[in-house]
Amino acid sequence: MTAFEPITLSGERVRLEPLGHAHVSDLIAAVRDGELWRLWYTTIPPPEKMSAEIDRRLGLAAEGKMLPFAVIDLLTGTAVGMTTFLNIDAINKRVEIGATWYRKRAQRTAINTQCKLLLLTHAFEQLDCIAVEFRTHFFNHPSRRGIERLGAKLDGILRSHQRALDGTLRDTCVYSIIASEWPTVKSHLTYQLTQRRD
Repeated sequence: MTAFEPITLSGERVRLEPLGHAHVSDLIAAVRDGELWRLWYTTIPPPEKMSAEIDRRLGLAAEGKMLPFAVIDLLTGTAVGMTTFLNIDAINKRVEIGATWYRKRAQRTAINTQCKLLLLTHAFEQLDCIAVEFRTHFFNHPSRRGIERLGAKLDGILRSHQRALDGTLRDTCVYSIIASEWPTVKSHLTYQLTQRRD
């Protein structure tokens, strides 16, 4: 398995590049689009904590626990969100794609589909992963629908899995795509992108 090392992944609509402080102003503008930090069922940094969130992700990357990306919209040339390889298990060749968010204007566009296609292709075809996981809050219905549209299957629900910032307990839905499913999922995502006009 090739190591999870910083890399730039490019498609027709988006570029995923290693997250850094050069992205902070774009990401502050992005998170203000829809005041995303106010969503109670997910954890998205408010504008004043964006730099600290980048530091946190880069620290975990230095420990080999995470590989964070800035999502660059090629139509505007600006960062419109973040996404990450996390919970890296190099021994068992498993990884999670998560800690993902996009500015409101970029949601429900081809951006998420292309990001996932780039990340999944890298995971299965370059890193030889046997499975890729996705995890989200039980009540994050937009995220759950998006994950299911990818072709991921629900493995189960971890009840009272984590405590949220507001003190409530989070039930976590765990989805995955396994290596044998990847060719079909890849065809599906590629087809979806040919149908999108945004």
